[in-house]
Amino acid sequence: MNSIRLRLLKWLIVPIILINLAGASMTYLLAWIPAQIAFDQSLADAAVALASRLREGPAGASIDLPRQAEQILRANDIDAFYFVVRTGKGQILAGDVDFPLGGRLEVAAHDGTMRGEPIRIAFLPVVQGEEHLLIGVAKTMRKRQQVRSAILRALLLVEGVFILALVGLIWFSVTNGLLPLARMRANLNAREVNDLAPIDSGAVPYELVPVVGAFNEMLGKVRAGATAQHNFLADVAHQLRTPLAGLKLQLEWLAARYKGDPDTVRSVQLMLTSNERMIRQTNQLLALARAEPSRFEKKRLEQVDLSQLVGQVVQYFVDEAGKKQIDIGFDLQPAPVAGDTNLLRDLIDNLVDNAVRYTPQGGTVTVRTFADGQQGVLEVEDSGPGIPPHQRGLVFQRYVRLDDKSTGSGLGLAIVRDIAQAHRAKAEIGDGRDGRGMTMSVRFPALKRRASPLTIAALPGRSSSGRPRA
Repeated sequence: MNSIRLRLLKWLIVPIILINLAGASMTYLLAWIPAQIAFDQSLADAAVALASRLREGPAGASIDLPRQAEQILRANDIDAFYFVVRTGKGQILAGDVDFPLGGRLEVAAHDGTMRGEPIRIAFLPVVQGEEHLLIGVAKTMRKRQQVRSAILRALLLVEGVFILALVGLIWFSVTNGLLPLARMRANLNAREVNDLAPIDSGAVPYELVPVVGAFNEMLGKVRAGATAQHNFLADVAHQLRTPLAGLKLQLEWLAARYKGDPDTVRSVQLMLTSNERMIRQTNQLLALARAEPSRFEKKRLEQVDLSQLVGQVVQYFVDEAGKKQIDIGFDLQPAPVAGDTNLLRDLIDNLVDNAVRYTPQGGTVTVRTFADGQQGVLEVEDSGPGIPPHQRGLVFQRYVRLDDKSTGSGLGLAIVRDIAQAHRAKAEIGDGRDGRGMTMSVRFPALKRRASPLTIAALPGRSSSGRPRA
């Protein structure tokens, strides 16, 4: 895995561990060599002590070593002590007869073996009168091994603590040094899908300024491309509205002129239906371009009341529902929100049109607005086929239709989603009353300031036939 963190840790931790191990080796040598010299010096002192007991006599050299003095020399709770005093002819004057042989060149202390155990041996050549003698002393290496083990244990413990502390310090330093990258990643992940605003280069370290600059340049290109695409979509939709409206007038004129010809009337009616569908889709494309969250300007927000917006288009919804004999009712209570009037009209239009379109003939549709605390809520309930829970997330995507029998372009609820996101509102689909149909609700955030009481007369609930609804 190509990771900056791993690369930094590798290039920091590995060299520091190697340097620390090299320092530990030097520390071990500095601790062990003086101890080795001290042990060897004790052997040399024992050899000198034996040399001081040599005597010159008529029969030649001899050694005055009482038994008690030998016991004192050999006394040791840990190591065994061996010695020998030989003449130049190999005659042993005192000591252990199985002591290893040594030459005059083997003066310095060195390792050896005696009685199956490692020993440290030292020889001391002595001239007594005219006779050359060789004194050999040796000790087992038990105490040396104990001292060496103690040095190694202490050194390993100290080095282990140092290495762990250094690794932790390096890990903390690298993590802390990479925090600006983590913060920038978190800020980017927290953005909305259509948020293409540039990153503030003043809030990042100097080393990341070129990266942020390149990223902002790319965002600018993406923003320019998205703006061009949205402008093209809006222009095309706007330009299509006029010729489509003219075509509709011509088709209505033809239908009125040739009333006596059933085939002609039928063909014209089919063309009128297709024309109305094209007008509907064109209007939806234009609403989609306006509802794009990246083009939304918060400065256009103003305090509006959802009940008033619905009340302004009540008659249009009643007329559309009457064509299918749908009983449409309105329960409008004051619901002040902060929003863009044109976009909220598009949201209401798409929600109610969607309910009327998919509610079967003779069904019911209810439009409600009310305030839940300081939140404004818009609900549209219908007695249509509803949407299964596992498919409710799909209908908010563009150009998605749940089956081949569904009519429309699949843009209505996508427009609702975009307008809701632009207003920081939450659009949800729930079940209708008694488990029939569905309820589409949009819950707007609370106003930052408590709105002053609005003098809005709630419209009485009424059906498409003009009767108040219970």
